[in-house]
Amino acid sequence: MAYKTIVGLEIHVELSTKTKAFCSCENAYGGEPNTRVCPVCLGLPGALPVLSEEVVEAAAMASLALNCEVGQELTFDRKNYFYPDLTKGYQITQNDNHIGREGFIEVESDGVKKKIGIAQIQIEEDTGKSLHTEEETLMDYNRCGVPLIEIVTKPDISSGLEARLFLEKLRATLKQIGVSDVKMEEGSLRCDVNVNIKDLDSQKRSSIQEVKNLNSFRGVEKAIDYEVARQKALMEAGEEEIRTTRRWDDVANETVVMRAKLTGSDYRFVPEPDLAPIELSPERIEEIRQTMPELPDEKKARFMEAYGLSAYDAEVLTQKADLADFYEGVARDFKDYGMLANWVTTEVLRRADFTEDEELRLPFEEKDFSDLLKMIQEDKINNNAGKKVLRIMFEKGDKPEKIIEEEGLAQMQDSSLMESLVKEVLEENPESVEDYRQGKDRVVGFLVGQVMKKSRGKANPQVVNQLLLEALKK
Repeated sequence: MAYKTIVGLEIHVELSTKTKAFCSCENAYGGEPNTRVCPVCLGLPGALPVLSEEVVEAAAMASLALNCEVGQELTFDRKNYFYPDLTKGYQITQNDNHIGREGFIEVESDGVKKKIGIAQIQIEEDTGKSLHTEEETLMDYNRCGVPLIEIVTKPDISSGLEARLFLEKLRATLKQIGVSDVKMEEGSLRCDVNVNIKDLDSQKRSSIQEVKNLNSFRGVEKAIDYEVARQKALMEAGEEEIRTTRRWDDVANETVVMRAKLTGSDYRFVPEPDLAPIELSPERIEEIRQTMPELPDEKKARFMEAYGLSAYDAEVLTQKADLADFYEGVARDFKDYGMLANWVTTEVLRRADFTEDEELRLPFEEKDFSDLLKMIQEDKINNNAGKKVLRIMFEKGDKPEKIIEEEGLAQMQDSSLMESLVKEVLEENPESVEDYRQGKDRVVGFLVGQVMKKSRGKANPQVVNQLLLEALKK
């Protein structure tokens, strides 16, 4: 049987605004329970919401960054349902006139590009948090009223890998423009997955299964792949199942049923009477567009054009803003952009320390790294010695010149000394000389290695190679 995988994502992203969506309470993670609250976000009688202009601007910027059409008339609605974490008994959201619609993110896998559609982006408020103990459930309402955007994709995703690539690109984009810290571990990015499959021969579809409790992008990928395999097995066995909400068990690596979804939810949406419609003029939308930082795709394209980098190197360098800034800072002084990219994407990334906020922490200055590369380029030290110097720079933060002097790593410049080492090696390895005369050119590499060993790595391998060839031909 041939199957098509159908996946849609519902993603909630908390916006990094100074205040909550509809009141002046501080918008910050954590804090003592129920200390960042007021009558508005607690839903007390008589309290009226006032929409934050910063929230609208951040949501509009996110919509533009995700290639959406930004709505010029925005309205808000009440989504009515009962749950202890929802103090008012309804959530303020956008059911009809959304901030963003018809966008997309382009992902690339194995050299193939694919656009994954975004159906809508809506502004809404977050709910409180339930804290469960063995004896009771406690409520922390600090999170009530925190501004969210809900991003709903079209069912264009066809594998767990595509979903993970989409989320990684989404996260990088929103972080780059500064509208959210997108920390999944703190709940500022949360994702639910809807999965089903279609038998391409019979056109029969499995029931849609919603998966929650996903706390990592890798977990999203694994949950989708597990669900696809599980649903295929059921379909091939001729079994059917009802639509359910499931959770991902990270320990057992499987989805587990939470509850059945026998009917669709009726949230009894009604227009929010306390918030007037908002008009966003084309001029205001363009103003917001002009304030946007460079997006990851734009930066990648610029790195490829300005520095002549491969798509892979440009992708690696631009995924984290601080890393891209470090590369460009060094590139202002060191002009071998390919060599610079190679060292940053391998040797620097191997040891670099990134904070949770993806801040790059280096114990040396950009100029120190530039000076090191120049010394390698000018054959003052060889490549292997350069790697050792960089390792010590990471460990101690010392200047490269000091490390080279203390470690005795300066490359040998005396050609007469290198000639004498070549002569010694040839005298000690007559069989290798004979092999060369018999046409076995690969012994040259062995002989170069012997000379480098005698020089304790200080000889210039290119010069040594040339001297050996000249001596062997005599």
